[in-house]
Amino acid sequence: MKRTIKLYGAERCHKTQYYKAFLETRNLDYMFLDVETNGAFADELRSLYENRKLNFPTITIGDKKLRNPSDKELDKYIANLYGQ
Repeated sequence: MKRTIKLYGAERCHKTQYYKAFLETRNLDYMFLDVETNGAFADELRSLYENRKLNFPTITIGDKKLRNPSDKELDKYIANLYGQ
C-alpha cells in the first residue's frame, strides 16, 4: 500500500484548515488538493463518492477514505499507515 495522505478541501474552509494544522503539527507528508481552484482535484474527489458530490474535507490515507474524521480516528489510520 502506498503511504499517501491526501486532504481534499478548500482554503476558505475552516475544517480544511483544521486538518492541515493537524497533519502539519505531526510532521506528516500530505498532499493538499484544493477542489475549488483545481477542476482535476474536484473530479478526483467526486469519483470517491457515489453521489459525485464535493464532500470536503475528505482525507484519504492509503486506500481508506475519511469524511470529517475525529482526531482519534485520524491518529488510528495514520498509525496503521506507518505500522506503529
